[in-house]
Amino acid sequence: MYPVNARANRKKLNAASYVFAALIFLSFSLLLFSTRSFVINIKDAGLSVFSGVRSGVHALGSFASGTVNAVQELASLREDYRELASRMERYQILERNAADVREENHRLREQLVFTEVAQYKWTAAEIIGRDPDNLFLALLINKGRAHGVEKDMPVIAYQNGMEALVGKVTQTGQFESYVLPLYDERSKVASRFAGNRQEGIAEGQGRIDKPLLVQSIDKRARYNVQAGDLLVTSGMGGIYPPGIVIGRVQKVLPVEGETSLKTEVESAVVFSKLEYVFVIEKDKKAMDVLKNGEGGL
Repeated sequence: MYPVNARANRKKLNAASYVFAALIFLSFSLLLFSTRSFVINIKDAGLSVFSGVRSGVHALGSFASGTVNAVQELASLREDYRELASRMERYQILERNAADVREENHRLREQLVFTEVAQYKWTAAEIIGRDPDNLFLALLINKGRAHGVEKDMPVIAYQNGMEALVGKVTQTGQFESYVLPLYDERSKVASRFAGNRQEGIAEGQGRIDKPLLVQSIDKRARYNVQAGDLLVTSGMGGIYPPGIVIGRVQKVLPVEGETSLKTEVESAVVFSKLEYVFVIEKDKKAMDVLKNGEGGL
């Protein structure tokens, strides 16, 4: 009998437990649906939660979108910068080219002036090279025998509104020739001072940055030759026509113990800027008059 009573008691206990749980659930349901403030609080809590999530998602989306836009804008700005830099470089090149053209036109106009006032028959030439050999500092021009250029022809330039001596032709090819410039040590030019007519020999010192040295000047002319005096060709020797400007006196050198006077003369030609020259025919009259002269000067 005992086991049967025990099973009956357990069944009753289980049934009571189910009933109790059902009553609790029913009470909670009634409280939930009957208490409006509780429902509102639950709704508010849900709204707050979902609102926060939604705000976070929106902020994250805005940040991602802004980042993408910023990257795209930065790439666009870089492209614009490269384009502007390229345009600026092109404009600078055009500006330099325009400046070069203006300078070239100025030089050509200057040469044109010479062609209108020149008293000699001439052949225009352009310097296309320089001999790097220190023993022979020749200038290479783009005219030769085919253009009528001959050895020992004088070469002059027109700079700063003045005809000035460059040197003489020493070697000719068919289409090119070498010119011996004044500053070469081998260059010797019969010259005279335009004011007092004192004569001398203008010689180069082997460097473009050194003045010409005028020697064999009568010592008695010491007080007649001064800085700034103009030196021109004398025409002696039959190579150079008389009156071509060589340069101006820089300094009169001391003469103690010397039998003649020496001066330093700055060439009228700026050789570092020299581009165009004129090869002129020899002075035939001077050659006829001085055919027995000193020669070679």
